[in-house]
Amino acid sequence: MPFIITDPCIDTKDTACVDVCPVDCIHPRKDEPEFASTRMLYIHPEECIDCGACVPACPVAAIYESADAVPSHQRDLVEANAVYRNGDASAMAKAEGIVKSHVDAHPDIMAVPAEERQAAHAKF
Repeated sequence: MPFIITDPCIDTKDTACVDVCPVDCIHPRKDEPEFASTRMLYIHPEECIDCGACVPACPVAAIYESADAVPSHQRDLVEANAVYRNGDASAMAKAEGIVKSHVDAHPDIMAVPAEERQAAHAKF
């Protein structure tokens, strides 16, 4: 699986990564109806061409280059990226359920502002 979006994106959804993606594999985009109802963005694993343009564009350092690089306390979000399919209500609900469980399981880290969250993970 290529790039993974993790918890600093939750409730942030900065779309700088979407703007630089050459294949539009990051969903939902602002012009997609699901944008308002999701808590974070997701990278479609089959659409991603592994170019890495999204990583430096992300202002909250939420993107990892592979599932193996994701810290253990955020690994549940690998599955959220794997199952999310824009336009598929069941897949979107499953991914958002994983995100909700992640938020509920990590209230301390989720209380940290998104732009500081990646660095704060080392303290938890």
